[in-house]
Amino acid sequence: MPKKKQPESIYQLKVTLKGIKPPIWRRVQVPDDISLYKLHKILQIVMGWFDLHLHQFTIRGEYYGLPDPDFDFDFEVKNEKRVKLNQIVSGVGDKFTYEYDFGDDWEHTISIEKILPPEKGVHYPICIKGKRACPPEDCGGVWGYYELLEAIQNPDHPRHQEMRDWLGGDFDPEEFDIEAVNDALKRI
Repeated sequence: MPKKKQPESIYQLKVTLKGIKPPIWRRVQVPDDISLYKLHKILQIVMGWFDLHLHQFTIRGEYYGLPDPDFDFDFEVKNEKRVKLNQIVSGVGDKFTYEYDFGDDWEHTISIEKILPPEKGVHYPICIKGKRACPPEDCGGVWGYYELLEAIQNPDHPRHQEMRDWLGGDFDPEEFDIEAVNDALKRI
């Protein structure tokens, strides 16, 4: 098996879910030469999503995703499998948007925080920090998430048991398991 080529640089990204207070965020390091498609897969893991919905990146007014002839948008969607991260970001301070689930409309701001040399012996991508649990899939976006939290945190709320049943168990909005995230990242 050929040895994997070492990336020239590592981009340290901060990924923040828009519209949630206190913020839900992750700090992840990725090779500079990954495709946007692979970055999408990484974001799904680090944020805690399950890749059940459509997504897109918006970078400098351009849209990147998986073009689908069944959807007729008023704009061109460039194929994310053909574009590498280092081709579309220019350096530290660059920001772009990753949108997941066009119904719930989860928007993430991605910031390039640092450009680093790769460390010997480190498996990239790697999540180095994060705060708070990702909202559950299909909970209704930001407002639905706030309603869900209100219901599960108040045993007297009229929808308390319904929401706990829908969740299928406990949900701790403060929990973030970085070890589980990094174990999953090693498999991609």
